[in-house]
Amino acid sequence: MRKGRGKATSSSSARRRSGLRASNTGEARPHPSQPSQRASARKATRKGDREPDAVALLGRRIGYRFRDPVLARQALTHRSWVNENPGAGIGDNERLEFLGDAVLDLAVSERLMARFPDAPEGTLSRLRAALVDEENLSSIARAIDLGSLLFLGKGEAASGGRSKSSLLADAFEAVMAAVYLQGGLRAVFRVVDRLFGESFARAEAGEVDRDYKTRLQEEAQRRLLGPPVYRVVEERGPDHEKTFVVEVKVGDAVFRAEGRSKKAAEQLGAREALRSL
Repeated sequence: MRKGRGKATSSSSARRRSGLRASNTGEARPHPSQPSQRASARKATRKGDREPDAVALLGRRIGYRFRDPVLARQALTHRSWVNENPGAGIGDNERLEFLGDAVLDLAVSERLMARFPDAPEGTLSRLRAALVDEENLSSIARAIDLGSLLFLGKGEAASGGRSKSSLLADAFEAVMAAVYLQGGLRAVFRVVDRLFGESFARAEAGEVDRDYKTRLQEEAQRRLLGPPVYRVVEERGPDHEKTFVVEVKVGDAVFRAEGRSKKAAEQLGAREALRSL
């Protein structure tokens, strides 16, 4: 919500509204009261001149103006940046990601129930899963060029982190949590309606509820190719952020894809196979 932004009454009050206010615990706290936290945030602002621009650009791209820039700044911050800047007074976005996942589930569920008043629970669940999965969230993140606004460590940035689907989806969830904490569900619904319009349209056209593995199985049988065979060929990353690489063999053809879970990787592999068959 955008209420509470009156005209500036003094230069100091303007600075308080435009300056970053950071939590030294990394938690999402819209109104920290400790002077040390505000000082850390001001230090972080001076240290990274991209910060005010990144938060302002984020607000314009999603159609929401953040009253507390530090929360938006945290939503854009990957833990790799925090590890390289331990004294900046800015936490990473993982806790916000946790909350944003639930916020998106609720908002998308409500919109789907309104758009499909006669759909059974199973259909709604499949539609929601397709709309809030890594593929769709990262696609929306790319549409608003979220990757260019992220604060990443040098190594993560050099390895293509700004275009990595899992990282973009996580950051988008964190952004939605920041919107919720500042503006409540009303603000979340406005942003969801703005950014998920195409996704909802595809759902209404029957183009979202897709089980690629089932479709590939049917297509392989139709072509007498035998059942597809899925095999995990690689696991990368720490346990809490693993990436699975899966190969899909259909007849003599082999396709490869990766995802944050084995099931997601298999679905993406099946999609690649369907596109090529």
